Amino acid sequence: MGARASSLGAAGDVAARNRMGQLLACMINRPEHLQAAVRYETESARATPLAKDGWGIGFYHAGEVLHKKRPKADAATGWAGMFEGVRSDVAIAHVRDATVGAPRANNTHPFRMRQWLFAHGGSIGGFAAIRDRLVTGLPDFLQRNLRGDTDSEHLFHVLLSFLHDSGQIDVPEAAEQAVGAAIRSTVTLVDQLSREVGAPVGDLNLALTNGRDLYLLRRGGPYYLTERSSLMVEPGPTDGPDNAAPSDTRYVLALAQELPEKPMGYRELGDNTVVHVSRDLAVTEQQL
Repeated sequence: MGARASSLGAAGDVAARNRMGQLLACMINRPEHLQAAVRYETESARATPLAKDGWGIGFYHAGEVLHKKRPKADAATGWAGMFEGVRSDVAIAHVRDATVGAPRANNTHPFRMRQWLFAHGGSIGGFAAIRDRLVTGLPDFLQRNLRGDTDSEHLFHVLLSFLHDSGQIDVPEAAEQAVGAAIRSTVTLVDQLSREVGAPVGDLNLALTNGRDLYLLRRGGPYYLTERSSLMVEPGPTDGPDNAAPSDTRYVLALAQELPEKPMGYRELGDNTVVHVSRDLAVTEQQL
């Protein structure tokens, strides 16, 4: 029974590796300009999210973690449309291409636990065969917090368990070193379990934030990042069409999506790269 399950799981993994959700994460110093920054960047990059199995966005307002989720595809909604009315220092948006779990709200990214938000593009290798082992390794309070069926939500909770072990899950400003260690430990554990059932290791493009810092992991599909020191603000209704001027808006925006070509001002993250964006928009990179 175990060998057959592994074989079936590996066959499913081959197909799943050709499908990845699309991610956009942004940290900005002027929350009121978040949608404008997303619109400018995605239009410049010709980044049109594919209408797949719904979309979601997670963000922060007045200290609260908020969600907007649409579990069904909406071809009319582009990246900027997802951010309509959203004012936040940091936000994560995700377009789902379902490989595990039906299209419903509990399976729609980003996932939330306390102040943490998380989204994933890719699939865990051999997830059906290792799911029970992932769950039983979690603390009880994290097991109870699982709401959906996706491998991505389980991956998030494994990461949270490592943050819990290091005492970082509830602190207002988690230590960068501890979060990086939790990401590495999560990948190591999941890869080990996948290999044990004869499955390939999964694609793990990730975005994680606690509202203070933003963390990215590129492993698998393309992941692009830009750092901007100004934003061309659209002219107001009484301004002339040539009166747009650079604002004092600064931001870091990351996009995990296939693009026609690398956009100007972006760099493609190397495979197995972990990125940390601090609240003052300083960017550091490390190998996994």
